Amino acid sequence: MSVMIDSFTKTPRPLRHVDVDFVIDQTKCADCKDKPCLESCPIDAVYHDESDGLIKLKSTCFGCVLCRNACPYDAISLDVKMDPPLKENVPNINTKLCKACGACVQACKNGSIHIVADGTHEPHSQIDKDTCVRCGYCFRVCPTDAIKYGELLPKTVKGGKAVVINQPKCIGCMTCTRVCPSMGAINVGRTNKLPYINPGYCARCEECMHSCPSGAIRYSSRKKAYKMYSEIKSYDIVSSIIDYDVKRLSLDLISLNKVLQKVGNAIALEFNDQNFEHFIECKVNDMMERELKISLNTSIEIDKFTKLVGSYLMDRNIEVYDKKCIACGECYNVCPVNAIEQNGPNPITINDNCIYCGKCVEACQFDAIGAYDDYFYSKDQDLYYARSFLYKQRLGDFTLSDDKCQACAICVKNCPVDALTLTDDEKIEFDSEKCIYCRNCEAICPLDAIRIVNFR
Repeated sequence: MSVMIDSFTKTPRPLRHVDVDFVIDQTKCADCKDKPCLESCPIDAVYHDESDGLIKLKSTCFGCVLCRNACPYDAISLDVKMDPPLKENVPNINTKLCKACGACVQACKNGSIHIVADGTHEPHSQIDKDTCVRCGYCFRVCPTDAIKYGELLPKTVKGGKAVVINQPKCIGCMTCTRVCPSMGAINVGRTNKLPYINPGYCARCEECMHSCPSGAIRYSSRKKAYKMYSEIKSYDIVSSIIDYDVKRLSLDLISLNKVLQKVGNAIALEFNDQNFEHFIECKVNDMMERELKISLNTSIEIDKFTKLVGSYLMDRNIEVYDKKCIACGECYNVCPVNAIEQNGPNPITINDNCIYCGKCVEACQFDAIGAYDDYFYSKDQDLYYARSFLYKQRLGDFTLSDDKCQACAICVKNCPVDALTLTDDEKIEFDSEKCIYCRNCEAICPLDAIRIVNFR
Protein backbone atom coordinates (compact mmCIF):
# COMPACT_ATOMS: atom_id res chain seq x y z
CA MET A 1 0.00 0.00 0.00
CA SER A 2 1.43 3.35 -0.96
CA VAL A 3 0.37 6.54 0.72
CA MET A 4 0.17 10.27 0.60
CA ILE A 5 -0.65 12.15 3.76
CA ASP A 6 -3.52 14.56 4.20
CA SER A 7 -1.83 17.38 6.13
CA PHE A 8 -4.94 18.01 8.19
CA THR A 9 -6.08 14.51 9.19
CA LYS A 10 -2.97 12.33 8.76
CA THR A 11 -5.18 10.04 6.67
CA PRO A 12 -3.19 7.96 4.16
CA ARG A 13 -4.40 8.00 0.57
CA PRO A 14 -3.06 5.90 -2.32
CA LEU A 15 -0.19 7.29 -4.35
CA ARG A 16 1.93 4.43 -5.68
CA HIS A 17 2.89 0.92 -4.75
CA VAL A 18 5.38 0.37 -1.94
CA ASP A 19 6.32 -2.82 -0.08
CA VAL A 20 7.67 -2.46 3.46
CA ASP A 21 9.11 -5.62 4.96
CA PHE A 22 10.04 -5.20 8.59
CA VAL A 23 11.50 -7.23 11.43
CA ILE A 24 11.36 -6.02 15.03
CA ASP A 25 13.60 -7.63 17.63
CA GLN A 26 11.17 -7.68 20.54
CA THR A 27 13.84 -8.86 22.98
CA LYS A 28 15.62 -5.53 22.50
CA CYS A 29 12.34 -3.62 22.71
CA ALA A 30 11.68 -5.14 26.11
CA ASP A 31 14.74 -3.31 27.49
CA CYS A 32 13.60 0.05 26.10
CA LYS A 33 11.39 2.09 28.40
CA ASP A 34 11.09 5.32 26.43
CA LYS A 35 10.06 3.83 23.06
CA PRO A 36 11.27 6.80 20.93
CA CYS A 37 10.09 4.98 17.78
CA LEU A 38 6.47 5.73 18.70
CA GLU A 39 7.04 9.48 18.72
CA SER A 40 9.15 9.47 15.56
CA CYS A 41 6.48 8.16 13.18
CA PRO A 42 4.80 11.06 11.31
CA ILE A 43 1.62 9.06 10.56
CA ASP A 44 1.34 6.99 13.75
CA ALA A 45 2.05 3.75 11.89
CA VAL A 46 4.21 2.48 14.76
CA TYR A 47 2.18 1.40 17.75
CA HIS A 48 2.40 -0.54 20.99
CA ASP A 49 0.02 -3.51 21.00
CA GLU A 50 -1.26 -3.65 24.56
CA SER A 51 -2.70 -7.14 24.07
CA ASP A 52 0.72 -8.78 23.76
CA GLY A 53 3.03 -5.88 24.69
CA LEU A 54 4.81 -5.84 21.32
CA ILE A 55 5.86 -3.00 19.03
CA LYS A 56 4.24 -3.32 15.60
CA LEU A 57 3.81 -1.46 12.29
CA LYS A 58 0.52 -0.76 10.56
CA SER A 59 0.00 -1.39 6.86
CA THR A 60 -0.08 2.39 6.34
CA CYS A 61 3.70 2.56 6.84
CA PHE A 62 5.32 4.13 3.77
CA GLY A 63 8.91 3.30 4.68
CA CYS A 64 10.36 6.66 5.75
CA VAL A 65 12.72 4.76 8.19
CA LEU A 66 12.41 7.45 10.89
CA CYS A 67 11.41 4.81 13.46
CA ARG A 68 14.47 2.75 12.59
CA ASN A 69 16.73 5.77 12.99
CA ALA A 70 15.13 6.69 16.32
CA CYS A 71 15.52 3.23 17.83
CA PRO A 72 18.43 3.33 20.31
CA TYR A 73 18.81 -0.47 20.29
CA ASP A 74 18.84 -1.03 16.51
CA ALA A 75 15.82 -3.30 16.98
CA ILE A 76 13.91 -2.27 13.84
CA SER A 77 14.93 -3.52 10.41
CA LEU A 78 13.15 -2.15 7.32
CA ASP A 79 13.39 -3.23 3.70
CA VAL A 80 11.52 -0.71 1.55
CA LYS A 81 10.80 -1.48 -2.11
CA MET A 82 8.96 1.28 -3.96
CA ASP A 83 7.88 1.60 -7.57
CA PRO A 84 9.39 4.52 -9.51
CA PRO A 85 7.58 7.85 -9.07
CA LEU A 86 4.51 8.48 -11.18
CA LYS A 87 5.58 10.44 -14.23
CA GLU A 88 3.67 12.50 -16.71
CA ASN A 89 3.74 11.32 -20.28
CA VAL A 90 6.03 13.30 -22.54
CA PRO A 91 4.01 16.26 -23.93
CA ASN A 92 2.43 15.63 -27.31
CA ILE A 93 2.81 18.30 -30.00
CA ASN A 94 0.09 18.78 -32.62
CA THR A 95 2.11 19.55 -35.73
CA LYS A 96 -0.94 21.11 -37.45
CA LEU A 97 -1.34 23.71 -34.71
CA CYS A 98 2.36 24.32 -34.08
CA LYS A 99 3.63 27.53 -35.72
CA ALA A 100 7.34 26.89 -34.95
CA CYS A 101 7.46 30.16 -33.03
CA GLY A 102 10.18 28.83 -30.70
CA ALA A 103 8.44 29.82 -27.44
CA CYS A 104 8.62 26.25 -26.13
CA VAL A 105 12.27 25.94 -27.19
CA GLN A 106 13.21 29.00 -25.13
CA ALA A 107 11.09 27.89 -22.15
CA CYS A 108 12.54 24.36 -21.92
CA LYS A 109 14.91 24.25 -18.97
CA ASN A 110 16.60 21.09 -20.17
CA GLY A 111 17.18 21.86 -23.88
CA SER A 112 14.93 18.96 -24.87
CA ILE A 113 12.92 20.81 -27.55
CA HIS A 114 14.09 21.83 -31.00
CA ILE A 115 12.42 22.83 -34.29
CA VAL A 116 12.54 20.35 -37.16
CA ALA A 117 11.51 20.42 -40.83
CA ASP A 118 11.23 16.92 -42.30
CA GLY A 119 9.73 17.87 -45.68
CA THR A 120 6.38 16.17 -45.08
CA HIS A 121 5.11 18.60 -42.46
CA GLU A 122 5.46 22.28 -41.83
CA PRO A 123 8.35 23.20 -39.50
CA HIS A 124 7.32 22.30 -35.98
CA SER A 125 8.71 21.67 -32.49
CA GLN A 126 9.88 18.21 -31.47
CA ILE A 127 10.60 16.89 -27.97
CA ASP A 128 13.45 14.54 -27.07
CA LYS A 129 11.71 11.88 -24.96
CA ASP A 130 14.96 10.70 -23.38
CA THR A 131 15.86 14.08 -21.85
CA CYS A 132 12.41 15.60 -21.22
CA VAL A 133 11.76 16.07 -17.48
CA ARG A 134 7.99 16.55 -17.96
CA CYS A 135 7.94 19.87 -16.14
CA GLY A 136 5.15 21.35 -18.30
CA TYR A 137 6.75 24.70 -19.08
CA CYS A 138 6.40 24.18 -22.83
CA PHE A 139 2.67 23.57 -22.41
CA ARG A 140 2.25 26.76 -20.39
CA VAL A 141 3.99 29.07 -22.87
CA CYS A 142 2.61 27.70 -26.14
CA PRO A 143 0.49 30.49 -27.72
CA THR A 144 -1.44 28.15 -30.05
CA ASP A 145 -2.33 25.33 -27.62
CA ALA A 146 -0.41 22.92 -29.83
CA ILE A 147 1.05 21.05 -26.84
CA LYS A 148 -1.09 18.52 -24.97
CA TYR A 149 0.10 17.94 -21.43
CA GLY A 150 -1.12 17.44 -17.89
CA GLU A 151 -2.82 14.07 -17.47
CA LEU A 152 -1.43 13.86 -13.93
CA LEU A 153 -0.42 17.41 -13.11
CA PRO A 154 -2.79 20.38 -12.81
CA LYS A 155 -3.04 22.67 -15.82
CA THR A 156 -3.12 25.84 -13.74
CA VAL A 157 -0.26 27.19 -11.65
CA LYS A 158 -0.38 29.86 -8.99
CA GLY A 159 1.12 32.80 -10.81
CA GLY A 160 4.48 34.08 -9.67
CA LYS A 161 4.86 31.56 -6.85
CA ALA A 162 7.33 28.71 -6.36
CA VAL A 163 7.35 25.64 -4.15
CA VAL A 164 10.02 25.55 -1.41
CA ILE A 165 10.99 23.23 1.44
CA ASN A 166 11.26 24.75 4.90
CA GLN A 167 14.32 22.76 5.96
CA PRO A 168 14.15 23.63 9.70
CA LYS A 169 10.69 22.01 9.70
CA CYS A 170 11.71 19.07 7.46
CA ILE A 171 12.01 15.71 9.25
CA GLY A 172 14.18 14.14 6.54
CA CYS A 173 11.80 11.31 5.60
CA MET A 174 12.48 11.85 1.86
CA THR A 175 8.85 11.22 0.92
CA CYS A 176 8.92 14.25 -1.39
CA THR A 177 11.80 12.80 -3.39
CA ARG A 178 9.78 9.63 -3.97
CA VAL A 179 6.61 11.27 -5.23
CA CYS A 180 8.03 14.06 -7.41
CA PRO A 181 7.22 13.42 -11.09
CA SER A 182 9.77 15.93 -12.38
CA MET A 183 13.31 14.59 -12.48
CA GLY A 184 15.83 17.00 -11.05
CA ALA A 185 13.24 19.11 -9.23
CA ILE A 186 14.03 17.81 -5.74
CA ASN A 187 17.64 17.21 -4.71
CA VAL A 188 19.24 16.21 -1.42
CA GLY A 189 21.86 18.49 0.11
CA ARG A 190 25.34 17.12 0.66
CA THR A 191 25.86 19.11 3.84
CA ASN A 192 22.65 18.71 5.84
CA LYS A 193 21.23 15.67 3.98
CA LEU A 194 17.82 17.37 3.59
CA PRO A 195 15.83 17.80 0.35
CA TYR A 196 15.58 21.10 -1.50
CA ILE A 197 13.77 22.19 -4.67
CA ASN A 198 15.22 23.52 -7.90
CA PRO A 199 12.58 26.07 -9.02
CA GLY A 200 13.73 25.75 -12.63
CA TYR A 201 12.60 22.12 -12.82
CA CYS A 202 9.65 22.17 -10.41
CA ALA A 203 6.32 21.70 -12.21
CA ARG A 204 4.44 22.95 -9.13
CA CYS A 205 2.22 19.88 -9.20
CA GLU A 206 1.92 20.02 -5.38
CA GLU A 207 2.39 16.23 -5.03
CA CYS A 208 5.27 16.80 -2.61
CA MET A 209 3.23 19.37 -0.70
CA HIS A 210 0.35 16.94 -0.20
CA SER A 211 2.59 14.04 0.76
CA CYS A 212 4.82 15.90 3.25
CA PRO A 213 3.97 14.52 6.73
CA SER A 214 5.45 17.53 8.55
CA GLY A 215 3.93 20.31 6.45
CA ALA A 216 7.39 21.61 5.56
CA ILE A 217 6.61 22.28 1.88
CA ARG A 218 4.82 25.48 0.93
CA TYR A 219 4.57 28.24 -1.67
CA SER A 220 6.91 31.21 -1.61
CA SER A 221 7.92 34.02 -3.93
CA ARG A 222 10.10 32.98 -6.83
CA LYS A 223 12.77 35.44 -5.72
CA LYS A 224 13.08 33.80 -2.30
CA ALA A 225 12.91 30.34 -3.86
CA TYR A 226 15.81 30.98 -6.23
CA LYS A 227 17.82 32.64 -3.46
CA MET A 228 17.30 29.62 -1.21
CA TYR A 229 18.20 27.23 -4.04
CA SER A 230 21.37 29.18 -4.90
CA GLU A 231 22.56 29.20 -1.28
CA ILE A 232 22.07 25.45 -0.80
CA LYS A 233 23.61 24.68 -4.19
CA SER A 234 26.64 26.80 -3.28
CA TYR A 235 27.05 24.85 -0.04
CA ASP A 236 26.90 21.62 -2.04
CA ILE A 237 29.60 22.79 -4.43
CA VAL A 238 31.86 23.80 -1.54
CA SER A 239 31.10 20.49 0.19
CA SER A 240 32.13 18.49 -2.89
CA ILE A 241 35.43 20.37 -2.99
CA ILE A 242 36.00 19.73 0.72
CA ASP A 243 35.13 16.05 0.30
CA TYR A 244 37.82 15.74 -2.35
CA ASP A 245 40.38 17.40 -0.11
CA VAL A 246 39.31 15.29 2.87
CA LYS A 247 39.74 12.13 0.81
CA ARG A 248 43.29 13.16 -0.01
CA LEU A 249 43.90 14.05 3.62
CA SER A 250 42.46 10.71 4.75
CA LEU A 251 44.93 8.84 2.58
CA ASP A 252 47.75 10.88 4.09
CA LEU A 253 46.43 10.21 7.59
CA ILE A 254 46.36 6.48 6.87
CA SER A 255 50.01 6.72 5.91
CA LEU A 256 50.68 8.85 8.98
CA ASN A 257 48.97 6.27 11.19
CA LYS A 258 51.14 3.50 9.76
CA VAL A 259 54.26 5.58 10.42
CA LEU A 260 53.16 6.25 13.99
CA GLN A 261 52.54 2.56 14.56
CA LYS A 262 55.90 1.60 13.10
CA VAL A 263 57.80 4.15 15.19
CA GLY A 264 55.74 3.37 18.28
CA ASN A 265 56.36 -0.37 18.05
CA ALA A 266 60.11 0.18 17.64
CA ILE A 267 60.35 2.50 20.67
CA ALA A 268 58.05 0.28 22.76
CA LEU A 269 60.48 -2.61 22.33
CA GLU A 270 63.26 -0.38 23.65
CA PHE A 271 61.10 0.65 26.63
CA ASN A 272 60.58 -3.02 27.53
CA ASP A 273 64.29 -3.35 28.24
CA GLN A 274 64.40 -0.29 30.53
CA ASN A 275 63.45 0.14 34.17
CA PHE A 276 61.20 3.05 35.03
CA GLU A 277 58.94 3.99 37.90
CA HIS A 278 56.25 6.27 36.47
CA PHE A 279 57.24 7.90 33.16
CA ILE A 280 59.73 7.49 30.35
CA GLU A 281 59.98 9.28 26.99
CA CYS A 282 61.99 9.29 23.79
CA LYS A 283 62.33 12.09 21.24
CA VAL A 284 61.40 10.76 17.78
CA ASN A 285 61.79 13.77 15.45
CA ASP A 286 64.50 12.27 13.27
CA MET A 287 62.88 8.85 13.08
CA MET A 288 59.47 10.31 12.16
CA GLU A 289 60.88 12.59 9.47
CA ARG A 290 62.73 9.67 7.92
CA GLU A 291 59.69 7.38 7.91
CA LEU A 292 57.33 10.10 6.66
CA LYS A 293 59.62 10.90 3.77
CA ILE A 294 59.46 7.25 2.75
CA SER A 295 55.67 6.85 3.22
CA LEU A 296 54.40 10.20 1.87
CA ASN A 297 57.20 10.67 -0.67
CA THR A 298 57.73 14.23 0.52
CA SER A 299 59.88 16.09 3.00
CA ILE A 300 57.89 17.16 6.08
CA GLU A 301 59.11 19.08 9.08
CA ILE A 302 57.91 17.65 12.38
CA ASP A 303 56.82 21.01 13.78
CA LYS A 304 54.18 21.21 11.02
CA PHE A 305 52.03 18.49 12.54
CA THR A 306 53.04 18.03 16.19
CA LYS A 307 49.62 19.24 17.36
CA LEU A 308 47.92 16.77 15.05
CA VAL A 309 49.58 13.72 16.58
CA GLY A 310 49.51 14.82 20.19
CA SER A 311 48.15 11.75 21.99
CA TYR A 312 47.23 10.43 18.51
CA LEU A 313 47.98 6.83 19.33
CA MET A 314 47.35 5.37 22.79
CA ASP A 315 48.11 1.75 23.50
CA ARG A 316 46.77 0.67 26.89
CA ASN A 317 48.40 -2.31 28.57
CA ILE A 318 47.90 -4.24 31.81
CA GLU A 319 49.71 -7.29 33.16
CA VAL A 320 49.99 -9.39 36.31
CA TYR A 321 53.35 -10.07 37.97
CA ASP A 322 52.96 -13.70 38.97
CA LYS A 323 55.78 -13.68 41.52
CA LYS A 324 54.19 -10.82 43.47
CA CYS A 325 50.50 -11.81 43.28
CA ILE A 326 49.24 -13.76 46.31
CA ALA A 327 45.61 -14.04 45.05
CA CYS A 328 44.30 -11.97 47.95
CA GLY A 329 41.22 -10.91 45.95
CA GLU A 330 41.39 -7.15 46.64
CA CYS A 331 41.54 -6.40 42.91
CA TYR A 332 38.71 -8.82 42.25
CA ASN A 333 36.49 -6.95 44.70
CA VAL A 334 36.96 -3.53 43.06
CA CYS A 335 36.80 -4.48 39.35
CA PRO A 336 33.65 -2.80 37.95
CA VAL A 337 33.29 -5.09 34.92
CA ASN A 338 34.25 -8.48 36.44
CA ALA A 339 37.29 -8.75 34.21
CA ILE A 340 39.42 -10.43 36.91
CA GLU A 341 39.34 -14.16 37.61
CA GLN A 342 40.57 -15.70 40.84
CA ASN A 343 42.45 -18.97 40.51
CA GLY A 344 43.77 -19.19 44.09
CA PRO A 345 46.27 -20.03 45.21
CA ASN A 346 47.48 -19.26 41.65
CA PRO A 347 47.86 -15.63 40.51
CA ILE A 348 44.80 -13.82 39.16
CA THR A 349 44.11 -13.46 35.44
CA ILE A 350 42.70 -10.37 33.68
CA ASN A 351 40.32 -10.99 30.77
CA ASP A 352 39.92 -9.06 27.52
CA ASN A 353 36.86 -7.16 28.78
CA CYS A 354 39.13 -5.07 31.03
CA ILE A 355 38.43 -1.34 30.62
CA TYR A 356 41.83 -0.22 32.01
CA CYS A 357 40.25 1.96 34.69
CA GLY A 358 43.15 1.48 37.14
CA LYS A 359 41.06 0.48 40.15
CA CYS A 360 42.83 -2.85 40.50
CA VAL A 361 46.25 -1.18 40.35
CA GLU A 362 45.29 1.22 43.10
CA ALA A 363 43.79 -1.57 45.25
CA CYS A 364 46.75 -3.98 44.99
CA GLN A 365 48.98 -3.75 48.07
CA PHE A 366 51.76 -5.85 46.58
CA ASP A 367 52.38 -4.01 43.29
CA ALA A 368 51.43 -7.20 41.50
CA ILE A 369 49.51 -5.45 38.70
CA GLY A 370 51.22 -3.20 36.20
CA ALA A 371 49.31 -0.90 33.85
CA TYR A 372 50.81 1.60 31.44
CA ASP A 373 49.97 3.66 28.35
CA ASP A 374 52.18 4.14 25.31
CA TYR A 375 51.42 7.30 23.32
CA PHE A 376 52.75 10.20 21.27
CA TYR A 377 52.74 13.79 22.47
CA SER A 378 54.29 17.07 21.40
CA LYS A 379 56.31 19.51 23.46
CA ASP A 380 57.43 22.84 21.98
CA GLN A 381 58.54 21.90 18.44
CA ASP A 382 59.43 18.30 19.22
CA LEU A 383 57.55 15.01 19.06
CA TYR A 384 57.95 12.37 21.78
CA TYR A 385 56.90 8.79 22.31
CA ALA A 386 56.23 8.12 25.97
CA ARG A 387 55.25 5.39 28.39
CA SER A 388 53.27 6.42 31.45
CA PHE A 389 52.78 4.04 34.37
CA LEU A 390 49.28 3.97 35.88
CA TYR A 391 49.39 3.75 39.65
CA LYS A 392 45.83 4.78 40.50
CA GLN A 393 42.38 5.17 38.95
CA ARG A 394 42.14 7.12 35.69
CA LEU A 395 40.70 10.63 35.54
CA GLY A 396 39.12 12.77 32.82
CA ASP A 397 36.63 15.55 32.15
CA PHE A 398 33.10 14.44 31.26
CA THR A 399 31.08 16.63 28.86
CA LEU A 400 27.50 16.16 27.63
CA SER A 401 25.97 18.11 24.73
CA ASP A 402 22.43 19.16 25.67
CA ASP A 403 21.72 19.94 22.02
CA LYS A 404 22.55 16.42 20.85
CA CYS A 405 21.35 14.35 23.83
CA GLN A 406 17.85 12.89 23.38
CA ALA A 407 17.73 11.27 26.85
CA CYS A 408 17.51 7.78 25.34
CA ALA A 409 19.30 6.50 28.51
CA ILE A 410 21.50 3.99 26.68
CA CYS A 411 24.50 5.41 28.51
CA VAL A 412 22.66 5.07 31.82
CA LYS A 413 21.82 1.42 31.24
CA ASN A 414 25.35 0.51 30.17
CA CYS A 415 27.38 2.42 32.77
CA PRO A 416 29.21 -0.24 34.84
CA VAL A 417 29.30 1.93 37.98
CA ASP A 418 25.93 3.75 37.75
CA ALA A 419 27.61 7.13 37.36
CA LEU A 420 24.85 8.28 34.99
CA THR A 421 21.17 8.64 35.84
CA LEU A 422 18.05 9.80 33.99
CA THR A 423 16.09 12.42 35.94
CA ASP A 424 12.31 12.85 35.97
CA ASP A 425 12.61 15.82 33.62
CA GLU A 426 14.52 13.63 31.10
CA LYS A 427 17.99 14.96 31.73
CA ILE A 428 21.18 12.92 32.09
CA GLU A 429 22.97 13.56 35.39
CA PHE A 430 26.65 12.76 35.89
CA ASP A 431 28.18 11.69 39.21
CA SER A 432 31.90 12.44 39.16
CA GLU A 433 32.39 10.55 42.42
CA LYS A 434 31.28 7.27 40.87
CA CYS A 435 32.72 7.66 37.35
CA ILE A 436 35.80 5.59 36.50
CA TYR A 437 36.22 7.22 33.05
CA CYS A 438 36.10 3.92 31.20
CA ARG A 439 34.65 5.76 28.17
CA ASN A 440 31.97 3.11 27.65
CA CYS A 441 29.26 5.79 27.54
CA GLU A 442 31.23 7.78 24.97
CA ALA A 443 31.56 4.74 22.71
CA ILE A 444 27.92 3.63 22.95
CA CYS A 445 26.12 6.99 22.57
CA PRO A 446 24.23 6.85 19.22
CA LEU A 447 24.12 10.65 18.91
CA ASP A 448 27.77 11.37 19.73
CA ALA A 449 26.61 13.57 22.63
CA ILE A 450 29.19 12.42 25.20
CA ARG A 451 32.84 13.35 25.24
CA ILE A 452 35.55 12.58 27.79
CA VAL A 453 38.35 15.07 27.25
CA ASN A 454 41.72 15.63 28.91
CA PHE A 455 41.83 11.88 29.38
CA ARG A 456 44.65 10.98 31.76
